[in-house]
Amino acid sequence: MRASHADRERAVDVLKAGFAEGRLSQNEYEQRLTRAYQAQTHTELQMLVSDLPMGPVPQAQFVPQRPVPATFLPMQMPPPVTTNSSATGALVCGLMTPVTWGLTAIPAVILGHKARAEIRRTGERGDGQALTGLVLGWLAIGGWTLMFLVWILLAAVNL
Repeated sequence: MRASHADRERAVDVLKAGFAEGRLSQNEYEQRLTRAYQAQTHTELQMLVSDLPMGPVPQAQFVPQRPVPATFLPMQMPPPVTTNSSATGALVCGLMTPVTWGLTAIPAVILGHKARAEIRRTGERGDGQALTGLVLGWLAIGGWTLMFLVWILLAAVNL
């Protein structure tokens, strides 16, 4: 919608009040004042006074003809992505299997499977940690099983 002379004067009054209250510097006030007198539409006037307490028209009344470029919009922060705690536990238990002689292998496998299911459901991070804990846990279980089978085989041969 095109702006009238009265609309421009209302915008100038808002700019004057903003300058008098210390909301605008002298340079910014002069720049906005020049742009206000050159404005052709309500949208241009609204953009000049939208960050000041009183605008020339209510904001909900007018929709800008062209969208504001993304450069001038507030930056959207992505939601924080967390690492699954069960995945971290699986990795720690898997890494501890050589130190604990395989006692932490079963918790590594259980936590790894639990973590992968939670990660698929919630989208958290940590799939690599869970998989590493699973592999290390299964390797330790397989190694101990192989050692017991060889031990049983050797005991049977010696009888």
